[in-house]
Amino acid sequence: MKIQANQIRPGMIIEHEGRHWTVLKIQLIQPGKGGAFNQVEMRDFRSGIKTHVRWRTQDTVEKLIFEEKNCQYLFSDNSQCIFMETDSYEQFPLQKIIIGEQAVFLQEGMAVTIAFLEGCPVAVNLPSTVIMTVIEADAAVRGQTATASYKPGVLENGLKIMIPPFIEAGTRIVVSTADGRYVERAKG
Repeated sequence: MKIQANQIRPGMIIEHEGRHWTVLKIQLIQPGKGGAFNQVEMRDFRSGIKTHVRWRTQDTVEKLIFEEKNCQYLFSDNSQCIFMETDSYEQFPLQKIIIGEQAVFLQEGMAVTIAFLEGCPVAVNLPSTVIMTVIEADAAVRGQTATASYKPGVLENGLKIMIPPFIEAGTRIVVSTADGRYVERAKG
């Protein structure tokens, strides 16, 4: 199915130069002179190679139709993650390179949606946010709370993010899986 380049969204699977690509990030760029274009970061799901492509907004690309299945994350080893289809209870491995940078947010028992193209898993869609515990947080500097400043913190998965000065070690927070950014303090 052909779509215009300005309709491309993260998680879509498209065909470009005879290969199948999973869209990772999109940025609309509007230069001062000339027409707007989309800067698209995508990964070939067979080889794992990443690339950046620019399309004018009026260009068309081929969007591939895929089947989505509800799955559950079970565990991982060094190079792959094990998932289970919630309908059939069938387990299957998926290379971490296919999941990409979002693999750090996987938690045991997490419900995810996996896209299958021609029977092969090609993309994993995580929930938009996850709740994680801050294990390290720098001390807040006096007077720092008067401005919208942030301090470095380390999450239970080892990810380093910027957190507000009032967050201390041991606090559970909500984190965006799209960009690893602090959203809010977890309730309860």
